Amino acid sequence: MPEDLAGLDETELERRISEAREGMRPLEQELARMRAERDVLLTERRRRERSRHRETRAGLKAAFKEGSFPTVAELVAAAESGALDDYAYNLKTGGEVRLGFPGARRQALSFTDGAQAQQAADLAEAARLYAAGWELGSPGRPGVRVHFPGTRQERVVAADEVYARPREDGA
Repeated sequence: MPEDLAGLDETELERRISEAREGMRPLEQELARMRAERDVLLTERRRRERSRHRETRAGLKAAFKEGSFPTVAELVAAAESGALDDYAYNLKTGGEVRLGFPGARRQALSFTDGAQAQQAADLAEAARLYAAGWELGSPGRPGVRVHFPGTRQERVVAADEVYARPREDGA
């Protein structure tokens, strides 16, 4: 139970405040040292993550140049069945993207016959449209609509600038 401080005179109150501050000083210094140590460790972790990300992206770009992975255009031309989600998609710069519109539940490819557009939600539908002479894109906008995961940022890029690679996580 705390004592009644109302009965203390000003000098006694100031002395107690001073003692409390003096007692806290070593703890605050130790806490500051521990926070600095934590920050150095967190910085090193971020540096390693950036390095791994850079190496992964460089490896993907090299694999794209070697022809290890098909472009979306090649995938559609060669596919007969399968889900679009069986693949991870990357721009030629190595950045990961998803197909279709941001916020859509499923990835999709747009096809056009020049006058109308149709969405393909899987590779079987994409192969059927491609075999019927439809091209990737929408009327007047050839290419593949992509968006960056977790963002609303989207754009249409040439079909030979988006690469498909089998998903490693099997999702």
